[in-house]
Amino acid sequence: MRLLLVRHGQTPSNVAYLLDTAVPGPGLTELGERQAAALPAALADEDIEALYASTLVRTQLTAAPLAAARGLDVLVRDGIREVFAGDLEMLPGGSRRGEEYMRTVFAWAEGETGLRMPGGESGAETLARFDAVVEEAAAGGAGTVAMVSHGAVIRMWTAARADNVDVPFAAARPLDNTGVVILEGSPSDGWKALTWAGATVAPAGEGGPTGRSMDESGHAR
Repeated sequence: MRLLLVRHGQTPSNVAYLLDTAVPGPGLTELGERQAAALPAALADEDIEALYASTLVRTQLTAAPLAAARGLDVLVRDGIREVFAGDLEMLPGGSRRGEEYMRTVFAWAEGETGLRMPGGESGAETLARFDAVVEEAAAGGAGTVAMVSHGAVIRMWTAARADNVDVPFAAARPLDNTGVVILEGSPSDGWKALTWAGATVAPAGEGGPTGRSMDESGHAR
């Protein structure tokens, strides 16, 4: 299966660099609406057969133009919502406490899945819910599936599940609004990332495209 993980369009909380992860969450800014409207053209070469969005409003608004262009229903699933910030909710992502959010997320991707976000989920719980939606999509038989989700959970899940993406790679590469990570594989055979925000992902052990450091990406969700 070809799996397209798409970050939602810009929200007011993105502009303010806030950890805003609760359901239903904010809508899109005017820029976010334009980003969503541009998705059908950006993904014109992809033969998308199934389209998913999370339970947060921003992903459903982002998916809507693509759904209309392709004649697809948007399948809303809680499992691909953002990593819940718990006690860190609505803190600035670049603040001392706010940076704990991304440190925890990437610790999960490195295998420390028993860690729990303060007042929130564990890594095992977060990975399991995202995995379940990916498994549902794979079982549906679609050749190409798009999931409109969120920056932190996309980066964490990809680093944890793709054979050729490690934590330093994902930590150095924040995903911009409506940025796309494209993977190929299956739940049983594993996953390989093909592109990250349009740049080819090199095989494990080789260099990749440059990006910002993790310290600059604590709020980049």
